[in-house]
Amino acid sequence: MILPINTYSDEVLRRRAKPLKGTDRQLEELIGNMFESMRNAEGIGLAAPQIGVSLRLLVVDISLADGYGEASPMVVINPHIIAVKGFNSMEEGCLSIPDVRGEVVRPSAIQLKYRDENFEERVGEFDDLAARVLQHEIDHLDGTLFVDRMQRRDRRKIQKGLDAITRGSVRTSYPVVVQPEDSEAM
Repeated sequence: MILPINTYSDEVLRRRAKPLKGTDRQLEELIGNMFESMRNAEGIGLAAPQIGVSLRLLVVDISLADGYGEASPMVVINPHIIAVKGFNSMEEGCLSIPDVRGEVVRPSAIQLKYRDENFEERVGEFDDLAARVLQHEIDHLDGTLFVDRMQRRDRRKIQKGLDAITRGSVRTSYPVVVQPEDSEAM
């Protein structure tokens, strides 16, 4: 089932998500819905808070990106970055912040401890696009958005776009949760 994506001004995107203690049939269904929703929106990563569920769960599928056709989809539960290496800058976007993009500096490689869809503990090393997408989605689990990591001067350049999202003036090809405008402003 395709779920709507929560947008920039939604409070759920600013909360630290809760850890999972195991898996069950409901979680399996949620994971399937997350993959379906992410692919429908032509995304390559989606964190549970982006669909209004405050759990430390994310899905990633970078196989649609140029040069990553062999990459396998991933389910990541309760992730913890245990090491980083190098840094690079790259333009990022986000399904929760449609039509806004900006340069973000992040570690270029990470070592990640997490649980997979079977709740088995894994440790993996990721670099390039996989490292960037994982860090972006883990930020969502901590209540951080990519715009929070941008340089102040660059953030000012995108402020009109952020304000438009806050007002609900955004069009997407995928369903989104639009926050109602402040009733006092009417």
